[in-house]
Amino acid sequence: MVPALPRILRGLGFAGLLLAAAACRGRAQDAAADPIARLVDSLRPSVERATGLTFKRSPRFATRSRAQVRAYLVAKIAQELPPERLAAMGDAYRLLGLIPDSLDLQQLLMSLYEEQVAGFYEPDSGMLFVLAESDPNSPELRFVVAHELVHALQHQYLPLDSIMKQRWNNDRLAAAQAVLEGQATLASILMMMPGQDLLADDTTWELFREQVSAARGSMAVFARAPRIIQEGLLFPYVSGASFMRWWARAHPGESPPYGAAMPVSTEQVLHPARYAAGDVPLELPPADSGARLGESDVLGELEIRILEAELSGAEAVSTTVPIGWAGDRYRLYRSDAGPALVWRTAWDDARAAERFRTGAGARLAARSRPGYRTEVTALEVMGHPGVRVVVAPERWKGWAGLN
Repeated sequence: MVPALPRILRGLGFAGLLLAAAACRGRAQDAAADPIARLVDSLRPSVERATGLTFKRSPRFATRSRAQVRAYLVAKIAQELPPERLAAMGDAYRLLGLIPDSLDLQQLLMSLYEEQVAGFYEPDSGMLFVLAESDPNSPELRFVVAHELVHALQHQYLPLDSIMKQRWNNDRLAAAQAVLEGQATLASILMMMPGQDLLADDTTWELFREQVSAARGSMAVFARAPRIIQEGLLFPYVSGASFMRWWARAHPGESPPYGAAMPVSTEQVLHPARYAAGDVPLELPPADSGARLGESDVLGELEIRILEAELSGAEAVSTTVPIGWAGDRYRLYRSDAGPALVWRTAWDDARAAERFRTGAGARLAARSRPGYRTEVTALEVMGHPGVRVVVAPERWKGWAGLN
């Protein structure tokens, strides 16, 4: 679930490091009529150079007021996160201690999108949108439009609408999104900094990552959001851009990793060596511990890392070294006493499994939640060392069905 947000191509306003946003339908502008049209036309050749791809047809674009964008966001969130899915997402995060019980997740999503929206591309309509109130001469808007033009270009080579509507494996979806947002972010930065070789200059690249991290506090809603939301929002842009930078260096002159070449886990994005080695995660079936089944999904390495940082009180989320994750899946259950969570993880070896069980697992078991109990058990998962975490009401009937 990286993060608990609908997969709209969207943007973050980090000072001069604006990324992408969400969208709405509209009527295309006359390319000769306004400054936005001239901006789009002026950026098109640079986008093609930065990506190595050529537009098959001219990108379509339009402007929308902030009120129109807000109305679209309300409808889009309802479409991509219907009430039952949004509730399940919130339940999983709450049971793991990643968000407080009092958090209104739907309202937080709306506030985040409204704070971040600047420019946007919508796969459904194939339209690039710019806020009508935007300053066409600002460097920030230039960055946003360049980023969104990359998405428009990607859509001419990939079925973005179907890719972004995947369900039931949010970790895999986050990995695909990292390619899309990562390529757009990297290309936009290369365009805005033409005098620097960011592909070869590691120092400048790390400075970019530090600037993005430091800019978190510039957005009030984002700064107050739980860590799982913040890190999940940043991942496709920052880690995705790092992955695409690795790809450009390791595969000079080759096409982007589209289609079957896309990474299939956040582990592969965070650790390109795992991607290069073909280390793919296990496809775990969901657990079945009785009736009243709820949603099932995958956390993946990124969210496990965030969970570990949250439970240990670490200041930052460390992703430098792989943790030996081989796959996971959770299942939610409905009960009169409250939601129950059964989460199974598989690991590359016994040492990795034990490290998780005695680390994050033990901290989860030590947490107190009124009316609930947490059980952490070592077991075999699809032939791999594994750990099962159950967070459920004490009166949950499913306890008897666990094996």
